[in-house]
Order: sequence, then C-alpha cells, then structure tokens
Amino acid sequence: MQMKGENMILSEKQIKELHIISEYIGEKQFQPAGVDLTIKRLFKYTTSGLIDFDNSKRKVSDVEEIKLSDEPRHIPQGEYKVMINEYIKIPSDVVGLCFPRSSLLRSGATVNCAVWDPGYEGRGEFLLSVLNKNGISITKNARISQIVFIRMEKEADELYKGVYHRENLTNAHSIEQK
Repeated sequence: MQMKGENMILSEKQIKELHIISEYIGEKQFQPAGVDLTIKRLFKYTTSGLIDFDNSKRKVSDVEEIKLSDEPRHIPQGEYKVMINEYIKIPSDVVGLCFPRSSLLRSGATVNCAVWDPGYEGRGEFLLSVLNKNGISITKNARISQIVFIRMEKEADELYKGVYHRENLTNAHSIEQK
C-alpha cells in the first residue's frame, strides 16, 4: 500500500478529487493509469522557430490551422501542433507525463510532449508527427495521447511560471477559443 508522500501514479478517483482535468469530453477518456487527451485544434507549421538559452530570443514557429470536424480528415506525412480540449491544472506535488496512444503508433504516427511541471495550468499543446508516408486520417476530438500523473515525494520547491502558464496558446500569444 502506498503511503502519502510516496511516488505513485494517480488513479481516476485521485485525478478527479484533485480537479486536475476539466473540460474533458467523456468518461471513456479515463484509463487505468491516466487520461486520454483529445484534439481540439490542429495546426501546420509555416515558419521556423528560434530556441535559445534564456528565452530572450525565443520565437516559436508560426502556424496555420487545419480545420477538423467529425468527418475524418486526411493528414499528410509531416509535423503538426496539437491543442488539446482538456484543461490541466497540476498540483504542487504532481508531475504529468504524456505518451502516444497505441492506436496512433499502429497508424504510423506519434506525439511528443514536454513534462507537465507542478503548478502548470492551461490547455496543453504538443507535437504530432505523422511518419506514415500515406499519412493518417483524424477527426476533431480524437483521443491521441494519454497523460499519466505521478505524485512526487514532496511538493516542488518552485512551481511552473513559464510563458505558457494559464493560457490557450499558439505562438506564445493567446488565441481565440473556437
């Protein structure tokens, strides 16, 4: 039995009690070891980005939205930015790790996602890489990744305060929710 303060993966009950996820579509998203994340918006990259040490010169790539609907849309091989439907609020003693769903991998695509630090709050974005030379077809609200929440041994000494905190972002600017 896990004791409070020990590292452990949070259960559906704990995730709900801590109000970590809101604006999810349905109970089907809750898995034995995490929560499926769904596509709200999809973007293709239109420019290069600039990454530096202290973020003083940082510029994320510009993007253009690819409209999704309930009908499957063919997505060619390439890299895309995904904005999720779910609003995430990470407690001070929890970290989130995100992985691709196996059905996405079996279709020749994957997602890459950064660590979700304690204190992060917002609607996350991550990279969808379509590796299949034939592309894939996808719909709005498709479940493409799973986030796992892990309780840390103690609260973080410092909480996330980055530019992406509490924002629905593309290009480090708020965008209108659609």
